[in-house]
Amino acid sequence: MEPLFSFETDYDRNTFISMARALRMTVRKKHSKRSHVLGLAVAFLGVASIILWGPKLLTITAIAVIILVLIFEDKLNAWVAMRRMLKGMEKVRSDFYEDRYVSATDIGTTEWHYDKMKAIAEDKDYFLFLFSESHTQAYDKRKMTGGSGADFRDFIMQKTGLNVQRI
Repeated sequence: MEPLFSFETDYDRNTFISMARALRMTVRKKHSKRSHVLGLAVAFLGVASIILWGPKLLTITAIAVIILVLIFEDKLNAWVAMRRMLKGMEKVRSDFYEDRYVSATDIGTTEWHYDKMKAIAEDKDYFLFLFSESHTQAYDKRKMTGGSGADFRDFIMQKTGLNVQRI
């Protein structure tokens, strides 16, 4: 049976950044907001302590680290995820059928079913399937065959019953 849609995705730095951003903006949204509020509150308290008791190297360093982590959160999460990726999973070919989709890497082939997704996101380069707060898959729109991005979006929304969130 011929697939309806196919993707070839290279799991590189940009792919992982898109996946991290999708997780932050969808299934981790509440947790992310709480973390940002807490981080900003701690940074504010650090600035207040500098004003009240004078600058301390540790306080300034802590404030700088907190602000940098908040600014580069997606890149940091992408870096951690890339370090955890198994060798042989850098390139994935995914074929979408009516009842399932199949992903193949150098390690092996896995069959997936549409009802397991929690959310679907899309950015300018990828469709992103989110399964939990730490598991996501990316599909490179630039290396898609079988139809247009709009065709695939309609197909996946019909199969999953989920709306595609733009990020």
